Amino acid sequence: MKKLTTVIMLGLLASGCQTMDPYTGESKTSNTATGTGIGAVAGAVLGAAVSSKKDRGRGALTGALVGGAVGGGIGHYMDNQEAQLRQELEATGVRVQRVGEDAIRLIMPGNITFQLDSDQLQPQFYPTLDSVVKVLTKYDRSLIDVAGYTDSSGSFEYNQQLSERRAYSVADYLVGQGLLATRISSHGFGERYPIADNGSAAGRAANRRVEINIRGQI
Repeated sequence: MKKLTTVIMLGLLASGCQTMDPYTGESKTSNTATGTGIGAVAGAVLGAAVSSKKDRGRGALTGALVGGAVGGGIGHYMDNQEAQLRQELEATGVRVQRVGEDAIRLIMPGNITFQLDSDQLQPQFYPTLDSVVKVLTKYDRSLIDVAGYTDSSGSFEYNQQLSERRAYSVADYLVGQGLLATRISSHGFGERYPIADNGSAAGRAANRRVEINIRGQI
């Protein structure tokens, strides 16, 4: 029990390690450290649970080492992928948003992706998507989900169909540039889940968007 408590404390300490965010200049908890800490704690508990009473301490330690390696691996993998996406997409208008430890969201506003009421990608957006493909080709263990959204103008049914076609257009382009189709899915959400007020032109423009959600797999 004493060993288990020690391992858990070490895991919690690891998860609290602070790093400097290179994009905001703010201190934050490293996703690698967080993953290591969570993995170590979970592994220790599981290792102790499946071990005999005599070997419970050893089981906890082994579980912590394995769990910490897996958790830290995901965090490190996604940290590096996020950094390269930010570098490639700087000044493109695409917002890179980290979602928890194992996911990244790319928010692509409608003004750079599609013409109004169209599902045809604008040619000037191709280089931006090519930059995304470049990173996703390197980080080939990531799964990709493309989500389309519209503003509230028009009927609900029309917006739903338009959002689906837009998401499919982006997903189809990614496949056409060499990403495996088995890694990619696409969905349309129409006017649901707005990120701004549809009562203003600026808000409607923000809601017309495509998001690429990237989830790490180890």
